[in-house]
Amino acid sequence: MFERWADLRSGNVLLLGPRRCGKTTLLRQRFPAHNYVTLDDFDALIWARRDPKGFVGSLRPAAVIDEIQRLPELLVAVKYWSDRGELQALMTGSSSIGLLDAAAETLAGRVWIEHLPTVCWGEELGPPRHQFFESEADWAHLAEAQRNFHGWLHDGGFPEVVASAAQQDRADILRLYRDSYFLRDVAQMANLENVEALHAVFQHVARCLGSPVEVSNFAQEAGLSHPTAKRYLGTLLQTGLGFRLYGAQFSTVKRLIRASKLYFADSGIVTAFRAGIDDGVRFVSFVISEIEKRRKLRLFDASQLLHYRSKGGAEVDLIFEEPHCVRAVEIKYGERIQAKDTRNLKRLREIPWPKPLKLYVVYRGMEYLDVEGVRVLPVYALWRAR
Repeated sequence: MFERWADLRSGNVLLLGPRRCGKTTLLRQRFPAHNYVTLDDFDALIWARRDPKGFVGSLRPAAVIDEIQRLPELLVAVKYWSDRGELQALMTGSSSIGLLDAAAETLAGRVWIEHLPTVCWGEELGPPRHQFFESEADWAHLAEAQRNFHGWLHDGGFPEVVASAAQQDRADILRLYRDSYFLRDVAQMANLENVEALHAVFQHVARCLGSPVEVSNFAQEAGLSHPTAKRYLGTLLQTGLGFRLYGAQFSTVKRLIRASKLYFADSGIVTAFRAGIDDGVRFVSFVISEIEKRRKLRLFDASQLLHYRSKGGAEVDLIFEEPHCVRAVEIKYGERIQAKDTRNLKRLREIPWPKPLKLYVVYRGMEYLDVEGVRVLPVYALWRAR
């Protein structure tokens, strides 16, 4: 298995990420001497339920505890042995349902919460070569990235998919994931009874990528009540398969607005559900998900990604704040940049910002450009970039 870009902090760690993203492989690869147990093992799960203190104690002095979301109360026993200085626990969770609250209450100040997304574009080839927003990749790098771009856009970055050379094998893996991990495992983790309705929710999310979330539309599509549809959508987010991009208006005081957009965490999920979406929508979704992967890996320092929406309805695809600047990003499917592509970005200059504002357009062209102070970046520079 190739080396991942995740930089795990020392001490107790709770590593969250979707099923099959490589959490177990990462921990066992980096910590081969740690005792290992998975709560997917029924015997281990029964023992942990009957005697949590004894179960965790048997794993001293260092342990990898896999799929701990199956028994969040086990964190109390982890706290007991950790407070005595007798245990370092590295835990994985494929769902944050009930787990983050339990960790916050039980292990506050005692555990690092880390996130492992699916593989970033180019991660399997070695360490990052450059910083996407601040440096330039050379022509040879961009040309090589262009050659493998469409395969990655279509198949995504689940490790087993990345490791498969044949297109048919990748298609078979995504089909298997759809029928098992994306549907039945998610339904089981969240105690959802209607797998067909969950499938309909996935399909509707795929068709509405980049559009404001309307729960009532999801409910109607899946034949669910409004509260049930809201719960199913929440499950999609809590299992790491999707993420929410909140809308924001900015003036002298930043104000979040209710309108939000949903995106899948990996472009392969769109393909798995055979959603016939527009090429431009798929492109925007891909770029946003790749940037979000890097944020979760702490490759840049931003607490969240937002999309901008003015009072008049003008939008910018991404905006996020780092310690020394605010970055705003428009994503365009075209291979050439037109004046209208930078219009909404330039309007952001009318707002008083507490930090320097940096404006970008990401497009399918091969050249770096500067258009009236807006930096234009080839999407191919995302390959092997931090």
